[in-house]
Amino acid sequence: MKTTDKEKFRDSIGTINEEGKRSWVYPKKPSGAYYDKRKIVSYILLAFLIAAPFVKINGNQFLLFNVLERRFNIFGFPFWPQDFYLFVISMIVGVVFITLFTVVFGRIFCGWICPQTIFMEMVFRRIEYWIEGDRGAQMRLDKQAWNAEKIRKRVIKWCIFFIISFIIANVFLAYLIGSDVLLQYITDGPTTHVSTLISLLIFTGVFYFVFSWFREQVCIIACPYGRLQGVLLDNKSIIVAYDHKRGEAENGRKKFRKNEDRKALGFGDCIDCNQCVTVCPTGIDIRNGTQLECVNCTACIDECNTIMEKVNLPKGLIRYASEDEISKKEKFKFTARMKGYSTVLGILTAVLIGLLFLRNDVEATVLRLPGQLYQHVDEETISNVFTYKIINKTTEEIGHVTFQLMGKDGVIKLVSKDEITVPKQGLAEGTLFIELDEAFLDGDKTKLQLGVYSEGKLIETCTTNFMGPRSFR
Repeated sequence: MKTTDKEKFRDSIGTINEEGKRSWVYPKKPSGAYYDKRKIVSYILLAFLIAAPFVKINGNQFLLFNVLERRFNIFGFPFWPQDFYLFVISMIVGVVFITLFTVVFGRIFCGWICPQTIFMEMVFRRIEYWIEGDRGAQMRLDKQAWNAEKIRKRVIKWCIFFIISFIIANVFLAYLIGSDVLLQYITDGPTTHVSTLISLLIFTGVFYFVFSWFREQVCIIACPYGRLQGVLLDNKSIIVAYDHKRGEAENGRKKFRKNEDRKALGFGDCIDCNQCVTVCPTGIDIRNGTQLECVNCTACIDECNTIMEKVNLPKGLIRYASEDEISKKEKFKFTARMKGYSTVLGILTAVLIGLLFLRNDVEATVLRLPGQLYQHVDEETISNVFTYKIINKTTEEIGHVTFQLMGKDGVIKLVSKDEITVPKQGLAEGTLFIELDEAFLDGDKTKLQLGVYSEGKLIETCTTNFMGPRSFR
């Protein structure tokens, strides 16, 4: 085989044939120790993913990403538009964490944690195996004519896929608009919220398309994380790797023959059974080395270990290892780059935690009404008109709210009300007048500090500017 032929796989995507058409992947049903562990992890994460928008901490939805109203909840912490900097920092922390995780463990996130992989491999493919059978049965079913058996199996599969896609769309919608709102919409009936129903059906169609047809193409074509892998990985990263030193030896691979001394003949432990390829959900040959399509799902590890056990050869021909461990027999070391990412992650996490503890549950702003000058109430008193806004980030109503001047004597008069009530996770806004004696003015602009009190307890402070005659500078 020519060198150019060996490297040919790098010039094209494994799921596209030479004519440029889709090459459908029929992965063999995986089994083994890693697959059993992945099932446990996947079902725990699936339970978390479905339950997260319906779980509440102190009345706050555990996870909420309401883009339209600019309200976000992360692990029960509410983030308002005023807290957007905290949301940005938390997202940066997440990106740095995934970057560090990739530098150390490769694309393990894709194979074990990514919702796309979990739904595809642990839900939709398992249903497909249950209805249509394993790899060989699926290939035969695709090739056979549309008889009663094929129609029955396909219709059942498509209906189940659509129902699950609809459930996923509802959960996804709960993350966007809030679980309480979603449940209210369901109670009201679909005809009451037609626009929401249309959006829900669009999301259902997208999920159905992804999991019934697009499948592994999401990881290969659409997801940018696979491209990042090539930048972040190095020879010290732990990945799903084929031990080419052991597998190829001096004379390469060779089919297994009973009672044959492979080592004496110079052949490696790889018996060229091709099972690592047939079990791969993206259709690649892991023996070609690290590839864009590999999501580190460990299916090839389990399959290879099973084959090695059958032919009485040591397991671990395909395993979690770094390139340096295979080529140079070097053990894993925490490199300077990994330490650098860890330091950045630690600093950002500490900053985020500190800002979260310093953040107030109530925020108030008092601003002068635009275009309005000061007014003389009498010969010694000057009045300014202001607008106020009080944001309540808690899940309890705040009542009996009043403003008081701090450090100066004066009068605050609310327009149309004597006290303010701020609804839970809402805001109160209105207009007020502040009257000060001319003797307390520092000039044409005096800085005032106001205290916001609820039932006599100080809950927030804010500052504003009071305008006076220029002659008082």
